[in-house]
Amino acid sequence: MSQLRTVLGILTVGILSLTSSQAWAQEMPVLNSGNTAWLLTSTALVLFMTLPGLSLFYGGLVHSKNVLSALMHCLTICCVVSVLWLLFVYSLAFGDGGSVNQWIGGLEKSFLSGVGVDTLIGDIPETVFFMFQMTFAIITPALIVGAYAERIKFGAVILFTTLWLILVYAPIAHWVWGGGWLADLGVMDFAGGLVVHLACGVGAIAAAAVLGRRKGFPTDVTPPHSPGMAMAGACMLWVGWYGFNAGSALAANGNAGMALTVTHIAAATAALTWMFLDWAIRGKPTLVGTATGVIAGLATITPASGFVGPLGGLAIGLAAGLVCYFGVGFVKGIMKIDDALDVLAVHGFGGATGIVLTAVFAATDLGGLGLSRTIGEQLGIQLVGVAAVVIWTAVLTFIIVKVVSALVGFRVHEEEEAEGLDTMTHGERGYRF
Repeated sequence: MSQLRTVLGILTVGILSLTSSQAWAQEMPVLNSGNTAWLLTSTALVLFMTLPGLSLFYGGLVHSKNVLSALMHCLTICCVVSVLWLLFVYSLAFGDGGSVNQWIGGLEKSFLSGVGVDTLIGDIPETVFFMFQMTFAIITPALIVGAYAERIKFGAVILFTTLWLILVYAPIAHWVWGGGWLADLGVMDFAGGLVVHLACGVGAIAAAAVLGRRKGFPTDVTPPHSPGMAMAGACMLWVGWYGFNAGSALAANGNAGMALTVTHIAAATAALTWMFLDWAIRGKPTLVGTATGVIAGLATITPASGFVGPLGGLAIGLAAGLVCYFGVGFVKGIMKIDDALDVLAVHGFGGATGIVLTAVFAATDLGGLGLSRTIGEQLGIQLVGVAAVVIWTAVLTFIIVKVVSALVGFRVHEEEEAEGLDTMTHGERGYRF
């Protein structure tokens, strides 16, 4: 009898141990190869947006004497941000800030310290998450290139980008995506309406205002030198944006599929809206205008892409075309600021519009995935996010521009601007006739 009790005791302990081990194993994160493969693909798509998409889009929009300068700015920003992201900026954005965690991350992830091949965030490797988020950090200051194009010192680009990434981008990314105060408040920004588009738009207009207008603005600024190049770049941005928005689901699932769908619908709708406005107001449907409409739609749907359905995509695309089209005239005609390639109008106004409309079209009655509070309550939270990003970015960008101006100078000399930055700064020509 005692032997039977001993055997039963051993079996009971074994069963309990096995059950406990199975429960522990279920709680441990396990790598999902499908999600990992999609995030690897999305990372490549988002980098494709900057190199070559944004580079060619901006290169086609500037004068032929500055085409290489625009390309060089985008390429250099990519490299600068990549190194800084590894050194400590990723840690500032996504690290644990301890007692100040609501505002900025810590430095424990500097140089990817403690991150190995088996380290997971959710069910994907942290190295993949690190790279995916790096591509967002790259394109955000690269978008600002459009505001100061054709008249900025190359050294100023490098220093401005460095300071702006650390002091503006990293804190905002932490507030929204890194567990900061806006995340706790409940702000909805799926893929970067606040973090990327509103931040770069406000940073762009602040930099352009301090930098001053190009010679001849606004009456004698010649049109883009290569609409075809700009259109090719815009189409690369469109394709890359699938990774930007659908990749932000961090999974290969139905949410990613819906994000991709509404992204495409919004881009197409905004492009048509811009084209018909051009046709009705200026008499001709232009290629540059239609391509710009594509970018406006993509920027505006970005914060809403993981929360809305097809109806939301259509409505937000229509709003993007209207708001951003008239936003261009407002910035250059009313504000009288030479935001050369319309960064505030397209990305700033677009991002803010998308953030606001997310609170409306995320409602299940309008085909969205649903809200955890009323539309009015969510709208209030969204507006707090907009106000916070606008104030922080405007103030910090103004200070950064003043510091850069004092240290290395910000604007090139008049003769350099007249000759073109390609030859005067880089010693090369985009074309030889």
